[in-house]
Amino acid sequence: MCVSTSYTPICTSRRPRPEEAYFFMMNCLLQSRMEAGFPSNDEYFDEDVNVYLAGLLTSIIYPQSRALSSSCVASSDAVLFEQACAARSPRERYLLYRDGADRILLSLGIFRNARLRRPDSKPFLALTPRGWIGRGKTYYALARSYAAQTHRANTGIGEVLGKLSHGFERYLSVLSLMGGEHLNFFRQISDGEIFHLENASRFFERSAELKLLHDRFLDLYSSYLRRKSPRTKRALLAAAGEIRSIDPRFNFDIEKRERVSSV
Repeated sequence: MCVSTSYTPICTSRRPRPEEAYFFMMNCLLQSRMEAGFPSNDEYFDEDVNVYLAGLLTSIIYPQSRALSSSCVASSDAVLFEQACAARSPRERYLLYRDGADRILLSLGIFRNARLRRPDSKPFLALTPRGWIGRGKTYYALARSYAAQTHRANTGIGEVLGKLSHGFERYLSVLSLMGGEHLNFFRQISDGEIFHLENASRFFERSAELKLLHDRFLDLYSSYLRRKSPRTKRALLAAAGEIRSIDPRFNFDIEKRERVSSV
C-alpha cells in the first residue's frame, strides 16, 4: 500500500470505542508535536496539555463524551461577555470561556476555519488570524481565572488552561499540522482555483493536440501542392478548421493563395 493511501486503524472492532479513538488522537498529537518542532516538555512540563487536547479531539468523534455549554463561537467578545454576566455562577462563566477558546483552537487549527462557516456565507465579524489567536488566548486566561474562583484554589485544569493561553500559537501550529498530515483535513479548493487548474491542464493537452494537427496540415498541404486533388483539398480545409477551433489566430485561405500563385 502506498503512503498516500495508508491509514492507521484505531481499533479492530466494527464499532470503535471512545478510548480507542482517544489513543489514536493522542498518538497523532504526539507525532505532530515532534514534526512541528514542539516536543512535549521542551520549554515546560505540558504532558497534561496533551491529555486535555487528546480528549478535546476525541469529543469531535464522540460529542457525548464531553458536554459543551455553548453551541458555537460567539460572534463578538461583547456577546460572550453578556452571556458571562448572565451566568449564575463562576463555574458557568468558566465553561463559557473554556468552550469558546476550545472551539477557536480546534476550528482554527484542525479545520482552518475560525467560525466553522461556509465560504460563501456572510461573515459576522471580520477578524484577522492574529485577532482570533488573541481572542483564544484571552478566553483561556479568563477560563483559568473563573476555574480558580469555582474551586477556590489553583487546580490541574486551571494549570492546563493557563498553559494553553500562554502557548496558544505553538498548540495551534501542532493541531494545524496534525489536521493536514494525520487527519487529512485540507482546505477546499475554490471554484476559481479549479477553473485555473483545469485550464492549465487543458492547455498542455491541447498544445500536444495542436502540434499533431499542424503536422497533419503541413503534410496535406504539401500533398495538395503536388497533385491539386479535390479530395486532398477538402481534407486540408477540414484540418485548417480543426486548428482554428483550438487556435482562433490561425488563418488559412486556400482560395486566396491560389489566386496569388496564378498571377
